[in-house]
Amino acid sequence: MGHGGLALPAAIHPKRSRPMPEPLPSPNLNDLEEQPGHLIRRAQQISVSMFHETLGRDVTPVQYAVLRALLEHPGIDQVTLASEAALDTSTAADTAARLEAKGWIAREVLARGQRSLSLTPAGQAVLAGLEDGIVAMRDTLLGRFDPPEQVEFMRLLRKFVQLNNERSRAPLRRGAARG
Repeated sequence: MGHGGLALPAAIHPKRSRPMPEPLPSPNLNDLEEQPGHLIRRAQQISVSMFHETLGRDVTPVQYAVLRALLEHPGIDQVTLASEAALDTSTAADTAARLEAKGWIAREVLARGQRSLSLTPAGQAVLAGLEDGIVAMRDTLLGRFDPPEQVEFMRLLRKFVQLNNERSRAPLRRGAARG
């Protein structure tokens, strides 16, 4: 007997209102299209390619993420920047040095050798100049889905990233290094 004296199908958990999902069939290891890691790698290739097609090659996707993080959190140090942009500290430092050389960010040495990072007016102008392209790229990336699919794809993509954040070599740690 199930919940409340009623017999429930075996696939329905008594504390849930919807059926439990069926387990995935065993993957065909000979078919790369059945392997999520391969598809995620391909999606990354497509995304980077579209980024450069839409926005040019003056800014990389990682540089864009750093610029956005500094727009949201001016004056943060490089360790916090790495946490905010989900980068390892050496990549964050290298990217900050490149952006400083372009004149897009300013790095000021703080006590204990840390560096405070902020956008320069030129960096702010670069970001402002990218806004329309970022919207166009998003529309292109998601445009082949119908609107409900776009919403569902983004929901599942965010969920995938959130559930697997700690498995990254550079987990996102928003606000973790500030205090």
